[in-house]
Amino acid sequence: MRERLYLRSPRTVAAARQFTRDTLRAWDAHDRLDDVLLCVSELATNALRYGVPPGRGYLLRLFGFEDATVRAEVHDSGPGLSRITDRPHGRGLTLVQALADEWGVLARTPGKVVWCEFRNAPDCRNQPGGTRARGDRIRRAAPGRSP
Repeated sequence: MRERLYLRSPRTVAAARQFTRDTLRAWDAHDRLDDVLLCVSELATNALRYGVPPGRGYLLRLFGFEDATVRAEVHDSGPGLSRITDRPHGRGLTLVQALADEWGVLARTPGKVVWCEFRNAPDCRNQPGGTRARGDRIRRAAPGRSP
């Protein structure tokens, strides 16, 4: 597992993307690189727009599991749970749903964790923190609903 905390600034989206690119390259997980990068960009942008109050930041966590799955999580401290909407400018989670194998939202105090997973990312399974905890269930979020 690797993680990085970002302050509330639009410039951090590019930094989060670069951190993800560097991490996946170090893990030799190139198969779904573009999909993961786009989804991290969308989740970071959503966190900045809707989930990071002034003076706060968001946390990006990346996991490489033994079954060659990569998981990206964006933790924020804002209210509410992320969901797919019909707003003209709110298509980020629609992209995440289309590209990721699984995605969802978990409540936390304060805020939430929005996550997505990508299968078939070879060679990331030997990374520290790359073992899925027993009982850690994966569930795709239904459109317009949080898991």
